[in-house]
Amino acid sequence: MAIRKIRFQEDPCLTKVCRRVDKFDARLHMLIDDMKDTLKEADGVGLAAPQVGILKRVVVIDLGEDGGMLELVNPEIISTEGSYIDVEGCLSVPEKRGKVERPVKTTVRACNRYGNEFEFTGEELYSRCLCHETDHLDGKLYTSKVIEYVDLDEE
Repeated sequence: MAIRKIRFQEDPCLTKVCRRVDKFDARLHMLIDDMKDTLKEADGVGLAAPQVGILKRVVVIDLGEDGGMLELVNPEIISTEGSYIDVEGCLSVPEKRGKVERPVKTTVRACNRYGNEFEFTGEELYSRCLCHETDHLDGKLYTSKVIEYVDLDEE
């Protein structure tokens, strides 16, 4: 596998709407594997394909020690519940953190790397991550939703 270069806020790739994946082939599998390696190397929680310069609807999320890595192809948010405000950051905006309102609980419908459809529900951090990464697929950065920026030294 390979570590891919993470794109930063100024990169126009991050403002584009991504295309749906229609081929569940070896190239997709390689992209997902590379994204997983890149996310681990960057010590992040989630990574969307446009963050590595690929305009496809692909996301990986690190569910921690117990959950492993979640792979989402063509994810769609199908329901949300509640809301809360917490500090959010992004691998593509490394020098900033900000308070953002997100749902407490989010359910997505997506496909795995083989094209099999499934649903996943995340709460709190994982709900935040599902929304954040899905926003990336629609060309939006969390910075457009920031209520208040946070001093990095106070975090």
